[in-house]
Amino acid sequence: MDRESKGSRATAHAELERAIVLQLLRDDHERMWSHAQLAIELESELESDQAEVGRQTVREALRRLEREGVLGMTEHQAWASNAARRLDELGLIAV
Repeated sequence: MDRESKGSRATAHAELERAIVLQLLRDDHERMWSHAQLAIELESELESDQAEVGRQTVREALRRLEREGVLGMTEHQAWASNAARRLDELGLIAV
């Protein structure tokens, strides 16, 4: 039985999705990221109390973000959309 509330799942999804977008917008990395690279980076970036970030969890988050137009992706790679990059350039995406 799933004991986690919908609110806490939504919060966990939002935290992971924010972390993905911030990774994809990094200036010190190539524009395209492999799904495996993202999973590795996210595991080290997210708070220690967060459950382990697996590749399947990352792919599910990537699919949600792709559906919303936040990023583009293929079977193995992901990148920030032009719109997300422009918002970042305008200083509208901040940590």
